[in-house]
This record gives sequence, structure tokens and C-alpha cells, in this order.
Amino acid sequence: MVSDRSLKICQIGELSLLKRLQAFCPADLIGDDGAILSPQPGYDLVVTTDMLVDRVHFSDQTTAPEDVGWRGAAANLSDLAAMGATPLGLTVALGLPGDLAVGWLERLYQGLTACLHQFNTVLVGGDVCRSPVITLGITAIGQVRPEQAIRRSTAQPGDAIVVTGVHGASRAGLELLQQPIWGKALSVGDRKALIKAHQRPSPRLDVIQTLRQQSPDLRVSGMDSSDGLADAVLQICRASQVGARLDWATIPLPEGFQNSAVLSPQQALDWSLYGGEDFELVLCLNPDAAKQLVPDLGSKAAIVGEIVAGSEVTLKVDHQVICLNSDQTFQHF
Repeated sequence: MVSDRSLKICQIGELSLLKRLQAFCPADLIGDDGAILSPQPGYDLVVTTDMLVDRVHFSDQTTAPEDVGWRGAAANLSDLAAMGATPLGLTVALGLPGDLAVGWLERLYQGLTACLHQFNTVLVGGDVCRSPVITLGITAIGQVRPEQAIRRSTAQPGDAIVVTGVHGASRAGLELLQQPIWGKALSVGDRKALIKAHQRPSPRLDVIQTLRQQSPDLRVSGMDSSDGLADAVLQICRASQVGARLDWATIPLPEGFQNSAVLSPQQALDWSLYGGEDFELVLCLNPDAAKQLVPDLGSKAAIVGEIVAGSEVTLKVDHQVICLNSDQTFQHF
């Protein structure tokens, strides 16, 4: 007899598959053509969508099914945090090969809902269709007061640029998973921390709570750093029609990055600026407010530069100043 976990999707059919997946959703929010979510009076809805495709965003070599689900949820929750929003719910559209093991998919949903539950968020529905490649289309819905929305287009000259944590950790974790011999000079604890940064990133919804408690009406511009720190700063500056000055010496790095036996200074620079998938926030705000905020965000948060007039984005590295542009940032095409 075929064991329950080794059953293929094509063996159980769509209705049985949906019944299994609906077990991960609140019973009172599913069963119709759409879920009904009611934002609080005085709030706007925020909607964001991401896609994850097998062998583009994840692979069996680096990501267990539970981690695929966690990362998918975290990426969308991070987008809500980047908008200053509180999550309400999440939907998942699936494209699945018929010979995919049901157990693999259930493990994915276990990881996805484990991430959601940490942030008091629920899965409220989705869709399933046949596909030659595993594909997840995830949509997250949140709410924010109109005056508290964080946008890329509101940065002003004189603003401090704050990052909420280290950059380069996810890229280093991916390297350890793909090339286990790399980083052999790292401690066991540092290796585990870097791998966790890649497989189980934490969306910074806590930052929004801290920010609103301190300064509920403060103007804040920003976005998350899912495509890299350099990309985030460049996109904010482009949207706000401003420039920026960054200082390499102030950018928080993971433990071990200062060890030349682990990676060269140039590699540390590249991974911290362009590695991506760290899911920290890059925020631009009044310098006094920034100085008040940073200590409450943990030891890895820092002011890394300032917004300036013009359009040039520069980085001071030792005694050199280099210009940043989009040529090295992540692009799908």
C-alpha cells in the first residue's frame, strides 16, 4: 500500500488536495469564491504579490519544503512591513506537477503557516492548477493608516538613512549551502546563523510597531532590501528624485565577515550591497528621530548615510568614493 506521505497529487485529485490545504486556513474564512477581510475604520488596504519558482528562487539542494514556505511568507510580510502596514491575511496560488509528492506540499504549508503564526497572520485561500514547474504566487493583504504609509517617493535631503540589520548574511548562507567547504574558518555558530538567515529570514514587522510607538505621525520613506541594500537605496533615490551618501564603515555586517580567511574585503562589500534576500528595512527619516529609533531596533541597526540633493548615490570606502548604479543590482532579465 502506498504510504500517505508518498502519495502523488495526481493520485488524490484536486478535491482531496484542496481539502488537505484548507486545513491550514481558518474555517470561517474559506469555502466561498473569496475571503472577506475587514480593515479597521480609518485604515487603507495594502496588497502585495510575489512569485516563487522552482530552480529560480529555491532548490532541493538549499531549501527544504518547510523553508520554501517560510521564505515565501516572509517575503510578502516583509513587503507589508516596508509599507508600514500590519498584515491581515495571505493567499497562495499553486502551479504543481502531478507527480509531486503530497507530503512535500504539506511540509511547504507547515513552514508557511509557521511563519504566519509568528506574526498573528492567517492563510485565507488561494488556487491550484497543473504546471510542469512548481510555482507559488503569494499575495499578502495588510492595513495601514494613510498618514503612516511608508513610500519610496518621500525621502528628502537631510534625512538619515537607517538599516534595521546586517546585510550579506543571506548570500553567505546560500554559499554555505551550495559550497559547504566555503567558510570553513567560520565558527559553528556563525555558520548556523548564516544558513538560518537564508532559509528562515524574519520580516521586520517589529520595526513598524517600534516606529509607531515612538513617532506615530513621523514622515518615513523606505522599502525592504530583498533585492540588496544598494538596490533599495537606488530605488528610493530614484523615486524621491534625490541622491545619497553612504559610508561603508557604518554598514552592519554579519559575524565573520571581518575575517579575511573567510572572505575578502571586496567580496564582503559585494555581498552586503548586492547579495539580496536579507529582508531588512531601509528607512529615510529625520536625523533626530533616526538617532532615537536605532537603539530600540537592536545592536545590528545603524545609520549608514544621508539623503542629499541631486541624483548621485555614492559610497565612501576607506579613502575612496565610488558611485553606485543599477548595473550590479539583481535583475530577472
